[in-house]
Formats: sequence, C-alpha cells, structure tokens
Amino acid sequence: MEEKPRVILLGKTGAGKSSFCNTLIREPEFEVDFSSSSCTSTCQTKENDQIILIDTPGFFDTGTEKNKNLKSQAIKIMIECSPGPHAFLILLKVEKYTEQEIQVIAKIKELFSEEAFKHAVLVFTQGDQLPQPKKIEHFVKGNKDLEQLLEKCGGRCHVVDNKYWNNNQPDCYRDNQFQIRQLLYTIKMVKQHRGCYTNELLKEVERNIQEETKRTRSKEEAKKIVFEKFQKKAAKLSTRELLAAFLGQPKKVALVLGIAFVVVALVAPAVGVPVGLAAGVGAGIAAGAAAGVGAGVAAGAVVSGVASGAAAGAAAGAAEAAAEFAAEAGATIRGHVAEARGRAAGYEHVKTDSDEEVEANRAEMMCEQSNTQRKTKAE
Repeated sequence: MEEKPRVILLGKTGAGKSSFCNTLIREPEFEVDFSSSSCTSTCQTKENDQIILIDTPGFFDTGTEKNKNLKSQAIKIMIECSPGPHAFLILLKVEKYTEQEIQVIAKIKELFSEEAFKHAVLVFTQGDQLPQPKKIEHFVKGNKDLEQLLEKCGGRCHVVDNKYWNNNQPDCYRDNQFQIRQLLYTIKMVKQHRGCYTNELLKEVERNIQEETKRTRSKEEAKKIVFEKFQKKAAKLSTRELLAAFLGQPKKVALVLGIAFVVVALVAPAVGVPVGLAAGVGAGIAAGAAAGVGAGVAAGAVVSGVASGAAAGAAAGAAEAAAEFAAEAGATIRGHVAEARGRAAGYEHVKTDSDEEVEANRAEMMCEQSNTQRKTKAE
C-alpha cells in the first residue's frame, strides 16, 4: 500500500488549528476551544484513509521560550513524525495583519530552512472574511510580508472557513469540500516530487527508534525510550533551538546532534556549512585521541564540555568555536598520521642531510645483501 503522507500543522494560538484538523479529516477528533488560550497543549496525531495529521501547540506565539511543555512537545514532534513529515501546513487567518501577526511571520521565516520551505503550504482560516470576489492569492498580494512568505512556500496556498463554508456552498471556491480536495492534491504533489522532509537530526532520531524497536520489539515502547533520553540530554536547549534544528537550520542541527545524541553532523557546503566543521571535529576527537596528540584531545574536551550542558546561550558559540578549533587541529593530526604511514599528506618533501645519510645506509645494506647472496651461491 502507498504510504500515507505525514503532515505537521503549525501556527499560533487562535489560528484555528484544531478546528481545521477536524475539517481536514472530516471527523471531530480534535478538541476545540473558542477562548483566547491555547486548547492544544500537546501534540495530537490523528489519521484517516488519506492522511496522517499531527496537530501542535502554538510554537509561533510570542513569549513562549520559557515554556518547558513546548520544549518537550518539540521533541515529541520529531519522534512522532520520524523519519520526517512530507508536508508542513502553516496556518494563518484572513485578517488585518498587525505588528503581532507580522512578528509571527518573521519567526516562521527565521526558523524554517530553505529545504523545509520546499515542503510548506500556507493555509488560511476564517475564509468568510475574504471579500467577494477575491481569492486568497489576491489577499496575500496586498501584504508584502505575506507575499514574501508565500514565495518561499513555492506559491502553495489554500483557504478554508471552519464555521460557514460547509454543506455544498453555491460558490465552489468558498466551499470547504472543494478547498480540502485541492489541499490534499497539493500535499500529494509535494510528497510525490519532494518525498519525505528530513535532516541529519531526524535521521538520527529514526536510527535510535529502530535500534530500540529491535531491542524491545515494540515501536511505541521504543519511541518512549528515545523521547525520555532526548528530553533529558536536551535540558539546556531552548524551544527555539529545537524547532530550528527540526526545521533544518544547519548550525542548530549540528548543535542538537552534538548535545542530545553526541553525534557530529556531516553537513554539506550546499546548505552553507563547511564540511571541515564536521570532518575537523571528527578527526580532532578520533584521530587525536588515537594518536595521543594534544590538539585532538583538547578539541575533544571542548566538544565534551558543550555536550555536558553549558548554558544554552553560550552553547551555540562554544560549539562553533570548538568546530573551528577542531577543524584546524584535525587537519594537523591528519598530516601527522599520513606522514607516519609514508604518504605525502599534501606537503612537499625537502631532502635534508639526514635523508642523504639514510639513503647511503640503505645502499650499503643492499650491497651487503647482494655479496652475501653471491657468497652463498659460490659455496
């Protein structure tokens, strides 16, 4: 059977995420509260015959950095959607965009990587507020910030109204059934052309889940074990750092991997981080420790210090400093190891007096061996 698309729903409190979820799966599975406080405090996963939908708390709300529950829920999302979602649905409302809403858009653009945006779809709720005969694309073009966000999402945009657009409206565009069909088609196209969104962190989460599943013979038990380990090691990380890593920001991926899984991220230059960052740390720790070279041990100690849980504010800077230091140390170590093995290691070899002495001794030894062989044959 074809794999059903895994979809993550993101948005601020009050955007109508839970109501939209019920509209999308056509069943009242998600709890809805029409107060100003967030109804969804934990990740909720529901599915029907077409889609697996993961509803989330208001990660894009302002002033949520100190909310410990949101941090644990960010980890839970990574576990639940492993090895990664096929699409992100970013929920916004059809309304006048004040400074607060603009800040939400800025936060989305800051946290999402370019790769994550390739899987993103904008979905607007409260479509009844859309003036006749405008379509949602016309509404977006009236706002520079929304227009830039839509462009980053590849122009993928839909609108629904959880309250009024039901029961076969005369205008097919202003009908939830029509819009949901169009949205499901968009999700299908994203899945078909882009596949599953993932990154090095999500791959490591999946690897850990598979290992624990083999050991416990229960995927649900495996998820609980990985979640608890991840949550404990990520205690000093912020919700913003976890979300940025989940959404593919290279430096945050490397930071979270190093702290939560003690793994060095192999990040390609295409996403803006030199390979030397990963290779240098790896060589600085592994080769340095193996060869007993002080620089490698020092680099390993710096990385270990970050992993042991320095303050979250200093962790990112320390990780970058460790990476740069280890890259230089790793290159030096590789040179020593290559030289010891008789390889050129990329450096020009200049002959010295000791080299000439060695060559003279080698010639003398060869003459002695030759004389010995001739003497043996004569005897």
